[in-house]
Amino acid sequence: MLKTNEVRLVIQSVIGEVTSPRVRTPPYRVSTEGVPVVLPGTGGITFNVRVGDPAFGWAADHVEPGVSARNRESKEGYGPENEGFNCLSCVGNEAVVVTGGAKGEKGRVTGKHGGIEHVLIDFGWKVLDRMVVGDKIQVRAHGQGLKILDQPAVTVMNLDPGLLHLMGCRVDARRNLHVPVVCRVPPVLMGSGVGSTSAYSGDYDITTADKALISHLGIDKLRFGDIVAIDDHDSSYGRAFRRGAVTIGAVIHSDCVLAGHGPGVTALMTSKEGKIVPELHPAANIARYLGLRKDVFGRKPR
Repeated sequence: MLKTNEVRLVIQSVIGEVTSPRVRTPPYRVSTEGVPVVLPGTGGITFNVRVGDPAFGWAADHVEPGVSARNRESKEGYGPENEGFNCLSCVGNEAVVVTGGAKGEKGRVTGKHGGIEHVLIDFGWKVLDRMVVGDKIQVRAHGQGLKILDQPAVTVMNLDPGLLHLMGCRVDARRNLHVPVVCRVPPVLMGSGVGSTSAYSGDYDITTADKALISHLGIDKLRFGDIVAIDDHDSSYGRAFRRGAVTIGAVIHSDCVLAGHGPGVTALMTSKEGKIVPELHPAANIARYLGLRKDVFGRKPR
């Protein structure tokens, strides 16, 4: 098992509520082919899409699997309270519904979406049917400040310590950290979110306008929750191209029709010195690690 500082991490309560989907006026989004379309997008409870499902192929744009939440203490859901909810929540954290018809039910944080500033949370199918917009959800925020003690060149972020131990990472004789990933993404494909000043909240997008390249790399087969490696990208102090760096992240929202957009990735760890070695594994997915979708992945791994 990796040696970490997890016993020294603080566990705090952060809280948000289920959001309403938003539609602008006029409601059109213009695709990369110049076609105006009207599609579902961010927010709300997505009753038929969860972590573990395909991130491509939906008649949607930026659709968020499961439940989308944000803290309403900030005006319009933006501000320091919602930033606390978004930044401190970590992928894999336990979440509990504290109001409404699904009160007491538990889920897991699966990602954080920038721009709209949502925290994405997975619940079981029957639980989703009992939830409504406005239900409050408390997250046991645990993970920011996590370190792998013998890996000073690797920065960990947005990652629950328990999930880290389930990911099958290993350290080799040269002190490189090997991480199972579904695929490797070349830096040329990273779009919306590049240049952000911090990767401790939100995400950034794999652009998908070049369908031939996306298909060749197998990116069009990605699922929500897949762990991916982004080559030559450093997320230590914001998101930037840096030759030799590696960022590991989880796919958190769907493909998009807009230019510069595509499946979103929330960063989980990064090394500007390239001390992370991605290893291809087709089932490297947080839903499998956490046992959230046994209908897709079977039993949770030991």
